[in-house]
Amino acid sequence: MYLQYQTLDNPAWQQMKSGCDIVEEDIFGVKVLHCSNGNYIKVFRVKHQISMARILNPAKRFCDNAERLRVLGIDTVAPLALYTIPHNRWAVCYRPLVGDTLRSLLKKSVLPENVIADLGAYIAQLHNQGIYFRSLHPGNVVLQPNGKLGLIDVLDCQFSWFKRPLNSWQRERNFRHFFRYADGKAIEADVRMAYEATR
Repeated sequence: MYLQYQTLDNPAWQQMKSGCDIVEEDIFGVKVLHCSNGNYIKVFRVKHQISMARILNPAKRFCDNAERLRVLGIDTVAPLALYTIPHNRWAVCYRPLVGDTLRSLLKKSVLPENVIADLGAYIAQLHNQGIYFRSLHPGNVVLQPNGKLGLIDVLDCQFSWFKRPLNSWQRERNFRHFFRYADGKAIEADVRMAYEATR
């Protein structure tokens, strides 16, 4: 899906924000908004005067990554609109992936054992399709009501040429990132076992 930029001046941006709840913000302003209709707005900014973000627009990359994942059969968020907003920033409005993050389920100790096995197979699927997700961790994997897994916050996805599977170094590096968090470590052995069984 190709989205054209919509330019919002300051009054239009302030009006849009006024109808949303702030989910995340920092000293530079709002980062994520929750709209009254259930959609979300994610804000991207250039962090440095000299930055590749000025050339490789992160908001556009977020949308492109979501579309590439969808084409590859990976459930993810659905971008709906792309904006340029005041102070050299961009924003994406997207429909979220319905479900619970694995992090929230682990925190409540309600993650079904079969989902842990499914997670190993799911990560193997990503790696075999050449998808390297640098932000792969339990907080960015969602268990949907239909039992399928999906990805959110997909800015940091990279895709290999011609869908070539990741090499051993990339696979292990991706795993190390996933298991560096305490909740990931708790399920590491079972996930790795399921992963190896489906490679």
